Amino acid sequence: MSNLFSVKNKIIMVSGATGVLGKAMAKHLATEGAQIIVLGRNPEKVNTLVNDIKDEGGFAHPAVADVTQEDQLQALYKEIASEFDQIDVLINAAGGNMPGAVVMPDQFLTDLSGEDVRKIMDLNYMGTFLPTKVFLPLMTGNKKGSIVNISSMAASRPMTRVMGYASAKAAVDNLTKWLATEFAKKYGEGMRVNAVAPGFFLTEQNRTLLTNKDGSLTERGNLIIQNTPMARFGSPDELFGAVQFLCSDASKFVTGAIIEVDGGFNVFAGV
Repeated sequence: MSNLFSVKNKIIMVSGATGVLGKAMAKHLATEGAQIIVLGRNPEKVNTLVNDIKDEGGFAHPAVADVTQEDQLQALYKEIASEFDQIDVLINAAGGNMPGAVVMPDQFLTDLSGEDVRKIMDLNYMGTFLPTKVFLPLMTGNKKGSIVNISSMAASRPMTRVMGYASAKAAVDNLTKWLATEFAKKYGEGMRVNAVAPGFFLTEQNRTLLTNKDGSLTERGNLIIQNTPMARFGSPDELFGAVQFLCSDASKFVTGAIIEVDGGFNVFAGV
């Protein structure tokens, strides 16, 4: 059974690897024996994570590029292709939010920054689409590979305030399902595309929405806890099982799925 979920020696590229969730996933998969390509736009953060993984006995290779810039990704492709014959798994974990795309209680839609909403769409949607497009040739050679996108509860349950982010993640869900069908028909059953939809985890992007400066919960944070049957936020390590499942052969007949890791938030009716 252990071999069924094994990722040992799989070459896994993780975009957004220097973020809270991306870093946790990259480190976990490295401890499970995967060879991690750490993709991020900040060279210092990328190299720090690479060194951390190596210090813990794992394998990591740095990859620096902005996932919203196709020219940077194309240049990176040449570098990666010279080092690796193939990529087994691509985890699209780059994403996030910004204040200009959030409608606060005392604001209106007209207060949104069109430029910030566009940036959020670029980061979350184009930041998933472009790495998939660019690195796909390194996966289709053997007609076997797994793409794991990171979605959100906001994709299926449009929430107050985070209009730009919710719209972008809904687009990621649609892209995940479209690619699952496209790849299976074009490349065969070995090419799979799925997503993991985290519930509420404290990250740098949402910390100010969910907690006050003293660490106590905001009104929004309390409301989320009240509507989560498990009555707490998630911990990054609680994503590892779903992610490893999708990376491994245990999920070889799974494609187009969006796995919710949310403490029951999405199924709770409020009563």
